[in-house]
Amino acid sequence: MTGDTGLRVAASITAAILVIAALYATRAIFAPLTFALLIMAIVWPMQRRLQIVLPRLVALAVSMMVTIAVIIGFGSLATWAFGRIGLFMVADAERYRALYNQIADWLEEHGVIVAGLWAEHFDVSWIIRVFQEVSARINNTLSFWAVVLVYVILGLLEVDDIAARLRRLGDAATKRVLLQGGAATAAKFRRYMLVRTLMSAITGLLVAGFALGTGLGLPVEWGVLAFVLNYIPFIGSLVSTVLPTLFAVVQFGSWEAVAILFVCLGLVQFMVGSYLEPRIAGSALSISPFAVLFTVFFWTFLWGIPGALIGVPIVIALVTLCAEHPSSRWVSDVLGGPAE
Repeated sequence: MTGDTGLRVAASITAAILVIAALYATRAIFAPLTFALLIMAIVWPMQRRLQIVLPRLVALAVSMMVTIAVIIGFGSLATWAFGRIGLFMVADAERYRALYNQIADWLEEHGVIVAGLWAEHFDVSWIIRVFQEVSARINNTLSFWAVVLVYVILGLLEVDDIAARLRRLGDAATKRVLLQGGAATAAKFRRYMLVRTLMSAITGLLVAGFALGTGLGLPVEWGVLAFVLNYIPFIGSLVSTVLPTLFAVVQFGSWEAVAILFVCLGLVQFMVGSYLEPRIAGSALSISPFAVLFTVFFWTFLWGIPGALIGVPIVIALVTLCAEHPSSRWVSDVLGGPAE
C-alpha cells in the first residue's frame, strides 16, 4: 500500500511537470486561446442581445468592433503612459546617474561589498531600457491580439452550437459541470472585470490627484499607469508605487518627502485593493490571497505579461468548475477565500 501511494504521488508530480512544460512550450497557442475565452465570456451577453434584433453576422460585427475599440484604447493608454514617463527619464538621465553615483559612493564608504557588484551590473540606462522594452512589447503584440480576435470570432459563432451539443451528453454529471460551471464561470469573469475596471479607475484617479496635490511631475501619466497596472494584482500595485517614488527622488531631492510619497501611494493601493475591492466584489470572487499571488507569478513565468493578466481569471475558472462536482469540491474549498 505504501509503495502504491508513493507510485501515485510520483506519477502525479511527473504528470504536473509535463503539463507545465507543455503549457510553456505551447504558450503561443494556449495564451491567446485563454484570453479569447475570457473575452467571449464578457462579450457574449451583448452578442446574444444583438442577435435578437440583428442578423447573426451583423451582431457579430458590432460586438467585434466594440471589442477591438476597447483593446486598442487600453493598449494606447499603456503605450502613452510608459512612453511619456520614459521620455522624461531620458531627459533627466544625468540627474539619475548622479543620484546613482551618490548611492554607490555611500555604500562603498559604509563597507557594503555589494556596491561594486551593483556598479558593475546596474546603470541608470537599464531603467530607461526597461521602459523602452515595455513600450516596444506593447506595440509588438499585434500578432498575439490578431490570433485572440480570430478565436473570439469563431467562438462567438459556435457558442449556441456547443451549448446544444453539451446538453445532448449522456453523462449527467459532466453535462452539469460543463453547463452550469461554464455559465457560472462566465458570470464571474464579467463581474471580476467590472470590479477590476472600477477599482483601477478609482486607483488611477487617487494616484493622479495625490501626485497633482504634492507637485509630483506627470500626475496624469502616473494616474494612467496606475489604472493600467492595477489589472495585474500585487505586481501592478507594487510597480505603480515604486516608479513614482524613484521619479520623486530626483524631483524633490529630499528623502523625507520621498518616504512620505511612497507611504501614501502604498496606502492608496492598500485601501483600494485590500479594503474597498473585497467589499465590492463580495464572496463570489473570494480567492485565497496566497493563491492569487502564486498564480500571478506562476502564469507570468509561463506566459509573460499575458500570463500576469490572465492568471487570476484562470484561478476563478478552476475554483468555480471544481465547486460543481463533489469529488473536486475540495479544490474550491482550499483555493477559496477565507470564510466570512
